[in-house]
Amino acid sequence: MGGVTLERSDGIGVITIDRPEKLNALSLAMYEQLGEAFAQVRDDPRIGVAILTGAGPKAFCVGADLEESIPALTEGRFDISEWDAAHQKHSRLDKPVIAAINGFCLGGGFEIMLSTDIRIAAAHATFALPEAGVGVVPAGGTLVRLVRQIPYPWAMDLMLRGGRIDAEQARSAGLVNEVVTGTELMKRAGELADQLLAKSWTAMATIKRAVRELADLRTEDAFRQEAVLGQQAFTSADAREGLAAFAERRRAEFPSHAS
Repeated sequence: MGGVTLERSDGIGVITIDRPEKLNALSLAMYEQLGEAFAQVRDDPRIGVAILTGAGPKAFCVGADLEESIPALTEGRFDISEWDAAHQKHSRLDKPVIAAINGFCLGGGFEIMLSTDIRIAAAHATFALPEAGVGVVPAGGTLVRLVRQIPYPWAMDLMLRGGRIDAEQARSAGLVNEVVTGTELMKRAGELADQLLAKSWTAMATIKRAVRELADLRTEDAFRQEAVLGQQAFTSADAREGLAAFAERRRAEFPSHAS
């Protein structure tokens, strides 16, 4: 059946979509498990950064297991809003999530990737949104997120034509940050996670909250709310320690790391 696992180590939570024999296709139960894993990362004070990946070298995730989900959807036994937590819709996870994309990243897998913050792809990774070709749409956050994350022509081409692109094309489009070899993928994801762990967890949480909350506000309203969030960050215990460490030319020991 497969499942979704969360392993904790030294401040990093590694979430793995673990069903390699099905290219990490998500069963209905696994969608629920993925949403729960994100919630556990959110609520665990020991975790500062998460890495999301798929088991095995062939796939990150190819989306829903169609043999199970299509009958459930077409027969009216299931509503796609039940996948919201797995797609990080309405999320309050204010910790960085790194996607380590190790192969096929298709359909719902592509949509889950869009919910992450920093993305590293193996050179053999492949990306596509094939939904329009079978009469459905990428409604797991993609209809909202994609045109906000990459240029409009790229986004529309991916959604309308549904063609596959490789890792370098995905990087050129702005979908991923870096492309590395498959053997380097998790090592590089871990390096990035370690870099993030050294930052102020308070500051990173404020940045994620601001990006989430300010995007749809009128400019003047957004500036006012930015000032509120900025003031909270500047008067935080992390800021006092960080600025003192900078002046004293030492490494900061942020209070937010104490947990």
